[in-house]
Amino acid sequence: MPVPGPGYSITVRVEAPPSTTAAGDLTSAIGRAGGVITAFDVVESHADRIVVDITCNAQSADHAGEVTEILEALPGVRVRKVSDRTFLVHLGGKIEVNSRVALANRDDLSRAYTPGVARVCTAIAENPDDARRLTIKRNAVAVVTDGSAVLGLGNIGPEASMPVMEGKAALFKKFAGVNAWPVCLDTQDTEEIIRAVELIAPVYGGINLEDIAAPRCFEIEARLREKLNIPVFHDDQHGTAIVVLGALRNALRVVEKDISDCRIVVCGVGAAGSAIIRLLQKKKPADIIAVDINGIVHTGRGDTDENLRNIAATTNTEGRTGTLSDAVREADVFIGVSAPNLLSADDVATMNSDAIVFALANPDPEIDPLEAQQHATIVATGRSDYPNQINNVLAFPGVFRGLLDAHAHEITDDMMLAASNAIADVVDGERLNASFIVPSVFDSAVAPAVADAVKKAALAAKPAETTSRGGSSLPWSMAEDLDF
Repeated sequence: MPVPGPGYSITVRVEAPPSTTAAGDLTSAIGRAGGVITAFDVVESHADRIVVDITCNAQSADHAGEVTEILEALPGVRVRKVSDRTFLVHLGGKIEVNSRVALANRDDLSRAYTPGVARVCTAIAENPDDARRLTIKRNAVAVVTDGSAVLGLGNIGPEASMPVMEGKAALFKKFAGVNAWPVCLDTQDTEEIIRAVELIAPVYGGINLEDIAAPRCFEIEARLREKLNIPVFHDDQHGTAIVVLGALRNALRVVEKDISDCRIVVCGVGAAGSAIIRLLQKKKPADIIAVDINGIVHTGRGDTDENLRNIAATTNTEGRTGTLSDAVREADVFIGVSAPNLLSADDVATMNSDAIVFALANPDPEIDPLEAQQHATIVATGRSDYPNQINNVLAFPGVFRGLLDAHAHEITDDMMLAASNAIADVVDGERLNASFIVPSVFDSAVAPAVADAVKKAALAAKPAETTSRGGSSLPWSMAEDLDF
């Protein structure tokens, strides 16, 4: 099922004879190898040779090597260099720190640093809440991981997780103007992770937990929410659930079904699946059937995992047993957050009419989308090369923008439901169809809409505050002036 894509894009610099057919020979060879050319540039021209840079997309690292070998085999062609464009993007890291203030002379230093900074430190010491207005805390998020469940790569550790966390930080900045920083912890001990996050929390206005394996992630999140006075958000759980729920709302609009009449199968009950189930329950579907590696989750299985026991107790009202194939029979919706190739076209054919299939395992989904489309009305994946990409970037930047702007101390289900509805509402009635149930991740309307919805929900949940700012030590009326 893999297709050439920009994740495996290479630029090959080759020398070739200066013949009239040289360009055609090179491009034809890449085409025969299954590569997709995206750029062809002549960088040198000599009497006896030309030098060209050919950029093309491949299916995998091995396929990129095959493309290079085929070029090298052409008569008179020599490959000088091959550059992997993905690795080039990561050279030196993807994020940096910039000063927001001028530091051009002694006056600047006197205000930004000593002696003037001491006045600001004193103000915060007298009223710690002022840190949200006078420091980076008001617009900063820690992206925390232990590297135990990174993408589909598994337990690869803190150093290897850094490119993902850097990418997350870059997305925060790009889509919501939030300053985020990777915090990759060299421990997978629950107590040490909790304590480490407690110790760094004063710097941040929110904590984004990322790629921490289940079931440890559930306890870490729950206990940090109890201990900290800033929002703690596990993106693998709640970010996924928010986007899935928004996409499902629109999918049901297309097929004209009410969620209260729908049987929903959730395949995979780790971090993402568990959060999806919990948020779905707020919408009261007819039934939810959870499926894991051992089949349908039910109260008679004798599971020792507390998360599975809770899911068994609140789902599968008919007490179904069996395999995934048994679960999807006469279901209206399939949501997969599990592993590749678990569902067949024959399974989808047993679902109710106008079936909805969200096959979100990444990079390879639970079923080939083309197979699913034989019987399902709506198909979504986590991939960018198919319609209806369900991606967490639709949620987390706007969610944290809203939380930070509201000076929120926690995140609630109401805030997550507000974010989900905001994502769905970006796709208006004129654009909504079976191939467009969620907005593009590059739709500039998404993050502001989500931020506004979350901020309103967060402010509505706050107790009434006095206009005195709770005794802020800031001079004049700066407590108001410095607010968002």
